[in-house]
Amino acid sequence: MKKRFLLAVAVFSLTSFCFAQKISKNAIGLRIGDNNGIGTEISYQRGLKKNRLEIDLGWRDTKSYDAFKLTGLYQWVWNLDKGFNWYAGVGGGIGSYDFHKGYDYDDESFAFAAGDLGIEYNFDIPLLISLDFRPELGFNDYGDDLDFDIAFGIRYQF
Repeated sequence: MKKRFLLAVAVFSLTSFCFAQKISKNAIGLRIGDNNGIGTEISYQRGLKKNRLEIDLGWRDTKSYDAFKLTGLYQWVWNLDKGFNWYAGVGGGIGSYDFHKGYDYDDESFAFAAGDLGIEYNFDIPLLISLDFRPELGFNDYGDDLDFDIAFGIRYQF
């Protein structure tokens, strides 16, 4: 009985240690990628105990169109080794394209569902870098298919 109790305590302690990581309460920065033609996004992360919320806003103003895209994700975070974490998440978002005169495209609003899978490194200084893969499934003419976005993130933690 005593051996089983000690074994259970050891397994519980090891499991808790393996999943323990320090997630900053707040992080803000850039998520740099193609983002289906919109490009770089301003990214904000809010820590929730062991998991977090991420909100990204991208916009583009060009000669041919103006666009914005707002994404919200819930992410589960797991520690790999010291400052290395990996994460997975789900969420979605909305956006809009506004084409300028002279272009034969319709203005378009859109909605999408998104997943997220990535790896990050949390430095001893308040800097977090990440590389993630975000598949998005659109629900209208803008993106009624599956798009893949790979991006590099750099964020200041506070």
